[in-house]
Amino acid sequence: MPPTNKATSASDVVAPQPTKMGKHKLKKRHASGERTVENILKPLDLGDDDYRKVMDLMHAELVKGLTPATHEAADIKCYPTYVRSVPDGSENGDFLALDLGGTNFRVLLINLNGQEVKMESKIFIIPQHIMLGSGIQLFDHIADCIFKFMTDHKLTDRKLPLGFTFSFPCRQEGLDRAILTTWTKGFKCAGVEGNDIVQLLHEAIVRRGDMKNVKCLAVINDTVGALMSCAHSDRKCAIGLILGTGTNACYIENLDDVKTWDGDTDEPHEVLINSEWGAFGNGGALDFVLTDFDRSIDKHSINPGKQIYEKMISGMFLGEIARLAIERLRKNNLLFEGEGSYHLSTRGRFYTKYVSEIEGDDVDNFTVTKQIFEELELVTHNEQDYRLVRHVCSLVSRRAAYLASAGIACLLNKMQRKEVTIGVDGSLYRFHPFFHDLMMEKTRALTDAQISFKMMLSHDGSGKGAALVAAVANRLLEEKKEAKGQGPSSGH
Repeated sequence: MPPTNKATSASDVVAPQPTKMGKHKLKKRHASGERTVENILKPLDLGDDDYRKVMDLMHAELVKGLTPATHEAADIKCYPTYVRSVPDGSENGDFLALDLGGTNFRVLLINLNGQEVKMESKIFIIPQHIMLGSGIQLFDHIADCIFKFMTDHKLTDRKLPLGFTFSFPCRQEGLDRAILTTWTKGFKCAGVEGNDIVQLLHEAIVRRGDMKNVKCLAVINDTVGALMSCAHSDRKCAIGLILGTGTNACYIENLDDVKTWDGDTDEPHEVLINSEWGAFGNGGALDFVLTDFDRSIDKHSINPGKQIYEKMISGMFLGEIARLAIERLRKNNLLFEGEGSYHLSTRGRFYTKYVSEIEGDDVDNFTVTKQIFEELELVTHNEQDYRLVRHVCSLVSRRAAYLASAGIACLLNKMQRKEVTIGVDGSLYRFHPFFHDLMMEKTRALTDAQISFKMMLSHDGSGKGAALVAAVANRLLEEKKEAKGQGPSSGH
């Protein structure tokens, strides 16, 4: 790594001395000297013992989530996804995929031919009145979009298996059955919560009467999509990780350890588990590493007391953690000569992209950092300020990467597979200059020595992954039909 982009350490930062301030700034100096850079930022700098404790506590929660008696009380629910098999490379043909996770809805046509994948897609907007209307309106709109796409691609006469990435909290009751538990992301369609979204989709298709060949075989979330997308080219992929606006992970678990399993016990004797690990810490397990900044973020969030782990790691919150730390330093006259700005004091205004951009900046000239400070309308800043803000950003993102690593190491140690590929998707992982390297370093330090692993960027898991789950489901259905067909003719 070039020396200009090395992660800043505390020794690189000299606390600004507030000795040159004029009388007009005396009011802001009351806290000066009471706090130092080190004791303000120290709570963000965790040690290996802390991360090992996080790992042990997460393991205990995973076991609780997989056990019927403790499942409801567990922070990490560990929902079986009913996905039992990863692609084996023999999947061929055309598949439809749907991707609904916000106001943009995608329909995709995916052609699988061995390792070769061809994709065509179209984005449709979900209007506000449909987001807030009835479930029937929503699924009729989705069915209309599918029909338009199929008409444009001359697919209306084809029989096409379909995979649906539905990125809202669901309780999976089968590969093709998912009950919406609660709407998020601005959706509030009546009559959907507590119902099976695949059934609602099929009912909308039936109402149209002109798409009899479309059948949804699988509904998944984005973590499963990330895993399946990577597994298509790497059969050793056994963990799917999302590090974006939010965070979640899924992994392949032995059926013997899934005490909540209610499906068959045929081979393969394993199932993908959607951990929903963002809720880790809701019961207080992470209180020992929470800072004042974390508590402030939780208090002012739309879901206080929920998704504690996610709030320490994901892109939705890292910029705000950094802003709170920067403001604490400023108020103690340790940054910007105590002079702030409206933007810096506004919640949510220091974006997570700033964290990535400042850390990736050239430390010889700080060009990007200066531009960001100008956007924030900060008047007074010098090289010490640039270095200290960079140090804050580095601490916040390093803690996030290491906490995520503790989670991944926990899964790797639990699975005990000799070689594992981790499929990763999400803007935080994609765009932060050091996140991958930080995670590789800390995951290695926390993982049992005999386990080897690598992290692989997932490409379009929500599209390609959904089609692959449908393809695998279709292959397994065909194999079962063939096996039943061969039975009578086997001569017994």
